[in-house]
Amino acid sequence: GQNIMSANSRIQWLHKKIIENSYPNAMRLAERWGISHRQAQRDVDFLRRELEAPIAYSKTEKGFYYTCDYTLPTFITSTNDEDFVSVLSSISTEMTFGTDSSVIQIQIPYTAQIEIKDKLALLELKKFIIAKSGKNKYVCEFNNVDMFLGALAISEADIKISEPDWIREKYIAIAKRILKNNK
Repeated sequence: GQNIMSANSRIQWLHKKIIENSYPNAMRLAERWGISHRQAQRDVDFLRRELEAPIAYSKTEKGFYYTCDYTLPTFITSTNDEDFVSVLSSISTEMTFGTDSSVIQIQIPYTAQIEIKDKLALLELKKFIIAKSGKNKYVCEFNNVDMFLGALAISEADIKISEPDWIREKYIAIAKRILKNNK
């Protein structure tokens, strides 16, 4: 649950800074939490889109503020690991917001490490890549495993998923099924 908790903590930190009127921005978020600027931007987008926070950017203050009063949903402000997970599992039934009663789902991105030598293929996959982790090794982040595997599959490059094992195994299983069905 480390990923869930760190994303959760970053959102809480961002919210706290905004309500303290200290105009946080993606750069400060990235520095404070040791994450990429892109990930910081995704946290801001998550707060805006998924949690429907009234975030606006002030050019003069070079940071974010709320355009009206806003409180984080309770499942985000929970700090205890178990609480957070149990609240998450009950969200689907209990947490309906507004008249359209759309369910709020928290989507914590998956990460995988891939090995890839082809620089052109890197361009195709750049929407997933968040960091370089060694020679020809990259860390990818994505919300949808199947979409990610599909993107790897249609890339012309030689790509190896080095971790996690379960995503690599899923990828191999898809390849075996394709081969078996197309003999």
